[in-house]
Amino acid sequence: MKRIWVVLLVLIAAMMFVDSDSAPLLFPFVLAHCDTLDGPVVKTAKEALIKGDVTPVLKWVKKENESEIKDLFRRTLSVRAKGKDVQELADLYFLETLVRVHRAGEGEPYTGLKPAGVVEPAVVEADKALESGSVEMLVKLITEAASQGIRERFERAKDAQRHANHSVEGGRAFVEAYVQFTHYVERLHLDSKVQAEHHHPATKSTMTDEHHRH
Repeated sequence: MKRIWVVLLVLIAAMMFVDSDSAPLLFPFVLAHCDTLDGPVVKTAKEALIKGDVTPVLKWVKKENESEIKDLFRRTLSVRAKGKDVQELADLYFLETLVRVHRAGEGEPYTGLKPAGVVEPAVVEADKALESGSVEMLVKLITEAASQGIRERFERAKDAQRHANHSVEGGRAFVEAYVQFTHYVERLHLDSKVQAEHHHPATKSTMTDEHHRH
């Protein structure tokens, strides 16, 4: 249950900082968290190579890909003993292959390993929550961001409403502010209720459907 809440909170946080037209562009970035050098897949793989145990790595790939990863892991370990330069190349090849196979299992394209430090703060905090066993800091981060996002859009809509009937331009300004405000709160409410699913299909579909409705 805690993992479900963490996933939901991250999805909501992904919507905190963008308007509806920009939201679809953000999700590939969020979903690519496992592509980063400081992401959970790479972290697990590096620890596994140090310990010489592939078992923790296998949870990141489909059962049908286990043999490929096990074989490559074994060959990587044998090559690592030949020197630092060779070790770095062998490790990088293993990491790239593992992430590529993982992404393929998610139905997502692999576009290379991303540098560390490019993940959204909410995703970083989500990882910390799982590591520490406490979700409180993540809840605080997202609650404050949501509250600020609602208030800012409300104030813009309220200010624009005062001049909505003074001119066509004023009316259009109000409509724009109104749409941004209502889309934002609607997304927050819908995302807070949706069940967490692997690959997030329901959330992405919900976002698209709601965007087209308006």
